Amino acid sequence: MGENTIKLNGLAVSYLEEGTGSPIVLLHGFCGNKEYWENLITTLSKSSRVIALDLPGHGESSNLEGNITIEDIADHIKMLLDYLNVKQVTMFGHSLGGYIALAFAEKYSQMLNGFSLIHSTAFPDSEEAKKGREAGVKKVEKEGIPAFIDGLVPKLFSPENVEKNHTAIQTAKEIGYNTSSQGAMKTLIAMKNRPDRNFVLESAIIPVLLIAGEHDQIIPSEKTFSISKPTIKQVLLKDSGHMSMYENPTALINNMKDFLDTLK
Repeated sequence: MGENTIKLNGLAVSYLEEGTGSPIVLLHGFCGNKEYWENLITTLSKSSRVIALDLPGHGESSNLEGNITIEDIADHIKMLLDYLNVKQVTMFGHSLGGYIALAFAEKYSQMLNGFSLIHSTAFPDSEEAKKGREAGVKKVEKEGIPAFIDGLVPKLFSPENVEKNHTAIQTAKEIGYNTSSQGAMKTLIAMKNRPDRNFVLESAIIPVLLIAGEHDQIIPSEKTFSISKPTIKQVLLKDSGHMSMYENPTALINNMKDFLDTLK
């Protein structure tokens, strides 16, 4: 238990493992790392085996080789779970992590008890968003990660919460600075090229939890709540932008725990 770094196919994978019980996997957002979940792991690990990893090129994990796709990252997580001898999990994905959870659900649905998108969407990038990804690559190339992170992180928080969350914004920036330039650029392109996966939500027979922030400037709630059916629970968090793990952690963790309780 605790923090570990292992080699998978010669590449470093850093992950945190706490608690016992049914396994849950926490996938952080773009330019985040496993520390994003720090406020939640203590509570969640009281009743679950929590696995939180640094995605490739983020935190202390190596980049994947060559050009990568969201599907490649899902395969990478499957390898980690195989290494840990985990057969069944519940997966929570924040933003980028949600895109990966959807790809995982498409390919490895037999391994999932349920999954959750937190401030994420099954829709692909719009043409405008694709141009934004390309501009992001150029900014990282030209100005480096610190300048890119300084521009990105404040937009992740609700405008109403910027002053109140000054410390959290600084924390998120410090986490972001640990993203490798190559990791950021490869992931931007992977996000740009991801397909529409609303069919994964539409066809899912396992429980799904969709969580959106009332003041999310990155992914509005209508993009998160794209499919409605009895097996999908939709939750709108008040007083939250794109970063409820910092902006409204109590509400986020209560909804995660309620979802896990329904799977027992």
